[in-house]
Amino acid sequence: MSSIQGTAVDIPTEDGTADAYLAHPADGSARPAVLLYMDAFGLRPQLRSMADRLAGAGYAVLVPNVFYRHGRAPVVELPEFIDPGARPEIFERIGPIMRELTPEMAMRDARAYLRRLADSPVVADGPVAVTGYCMGARLALLTAGTYPERVAAAAGFHGGRLATDAPDSPHLVAGDVTAELYFGHADEDPSLPVEQIERLEEALTSAGVRHTCEVYSGAHHGFTQSDAAAYDRAGDERHWAALLDLLRRTF
Repeated sequence: MSSIQGTAVDIPTEDGTADAYLAHPADGSARPAVLLYMDAFGLRPQLRSMADRLAGAGYAVLVPNVFYRHGRAPVVELPEFIDPGARPEIFERIGPIMRELTPEMAMRDARAYLRRLADSPVVADGPVAVTGYCMGARLALLTAGTYPERVAAAAGFHGGRLATDAPDSPHLVAGDVTAELYFGHADEDPSLPVEQIERLEEALTSAGVRHTCEVYSGAHHGFTQSDAAAYDRAGDERHWAALLDLLRRTF
């Protein structure tokens, strides 16, 4: 793992300024880019450490605060160890903020994030990869379908509501996706029931999208986040292996 440099950056968007974290190898050479979409708990030390790990593997990684309209991170103050079961007020505060971020708003922001990566001297020319967690998995799929010319690979882990009956459900962009996709679903995740897993798989297959969808047995929503109660070490390491394998195939 090479030494890395992590810096706070501000990204102008159509609706304001998004604060973000940018990590890359410290030698300053241009590297393939990864846009990392946060979970609902937001931009915090855990996500910075994940970005650092990817940067150590040779990538330039941008983690935007997608809730920037509500303030700079941390938008909601969190304990060091996040247990929503013991602290239900956490989701009571986050839920409305999350619901306010419509797909249309999120994809307007994605244009700004992708532009920031394209303009960065530490990012190599060419398409990028995207990875997302929980709600970020939805954003990763939407970004791949909205900006197919910019996204070569996208991954999502313990994503919820990926294939609903809503008219703006993420799975409906499948026909526009040209990237290779990987999804690691949690089988103990009420936000992604079996019928949505099947609907997503059917949509991707029908559209001819190169993809892999795997169900992680015994995993709960949030299994990759080591600062949260849902963390599962085996599932997390499996996630890292799958993600890094996808990136190696892409770049």
